[in-house]
Amino acid sequence: MPRSVENFIIFLFGGILYSLIEVVFRGFTHWSMTVTGGLCLVILYRHFVSRPGEPLMMKCLFGAIVITSLEFIAGCIVNLWLGWNVWDYSGLMFDLFGQICLPFSVLWFFLTMPAIALTEMFRKRFSELRPAVSNL
Repeated sequence: MPRSVENFIIFLFGGILYSLIEVVFRGFTHWSMTVTGGLCLVILYRHFVSRPGEPLMMKCLFGAIVITSLEFIAGCIVNLWLGWNVWDYSGLMFDLFGQICLPFSVLWFFLTMPAIALTEMFRKRFSELRPAVSNL
């Protein structure tokens, strides 16, 4: 399976999953979060697949940094620049411009654990779909 198709499938899955998490906890979501979630899972997938032996804590730290960073970028675009007011974390402790905050970064750290399992499941499925290459 071409890498672009893998990325597209993972993007769709990540976008839908991220949106569902928001709907469950906030009661609603915004399409920009679907895009953000898709990008997050593609980046995590590519990182985890390329570093299978990386320690769990490093994977979780990487996940928290990636998700927080992409959420900050998305927030700066949709909330601060476009004024859509999708979310506002300014009432939470250790926020940055109301777009990210420490409590959610900690949450992303722990939510990276199921993402690791999910990316491993995708890796296995995609490898099963690749044709066997004989040693020449």
